[in-house]
Amino acid sequence: MKDTNPLSPSAIVTWHREVCPITEWLTISGDLPMDSDEAAAKLDEWVAAGVTDIVDLRGEWSDEDFVAQNAPDIRYHYFGTHDNGGSQDAEWFAAGIEALHSVLEHPRARVMVHCHMGVNRGPSMAFAMLLDQGWDVIDALNAIRNARPIAGIIYADSAIRAVGERHGRSESDIGEDLDRAATWFEENHIDIHTIIRRIRQGH
Repeated sequence: MKDTNPLSPSAIVTWHREVCPITEWLTISGDLPMDSDEAAAKLDEWVAAGVTDIVDLRGEWSDEDFVAQNAPDIRYHYFGTHDNGGSQDAEWFAAGIEALHSVLEHPRARVMVHCHMGVNRGPSMAFAMLLDQGWDVIDALNAIRNARPIAGIIYADSAIRAVGERHGRSESDIGEDLDRAATWFEENHIDIHTIIRRIRQGH
């Protein structure tokens, strides 16, 4: 019988580089493979999915030159950061959001937001982008997790505060959204450490 559990050990590995559309303008995934032939094939898949822009969030690596050589029509935006847990700076979220505004000036634009595994940094930036575009906190969390079951979104609190302050929301409103998000994470817990370990073991 086929395993239909998206968080089974075998399924977790396949989610690593799965292309996961969130909206008509936003897609998330893990990064391109290290092997150049595999990377070119995956990049072709991104192009076929309509990706016009890449937002790369890995502090440890960039594929900007590779993309320029193999898909020169794709616009590349690099905002590398750590994945050490804790929080992310408001300036980091602001850079990604400003890039999104630039992307959306182009017709039929679709941005691929990714980090290495597509577990923490990429989904958290995608979450901030959805909030910036007027999405409710819970709707945005559900959309990301439904599209990508391995998404940990661990920097959601930083995103809520950064976007809330950027939009001039009150401390009480930001606090309410933080509380709602905390309840959502309690009710929708996934084992992020196991997910990361499975992806590392699978490659």
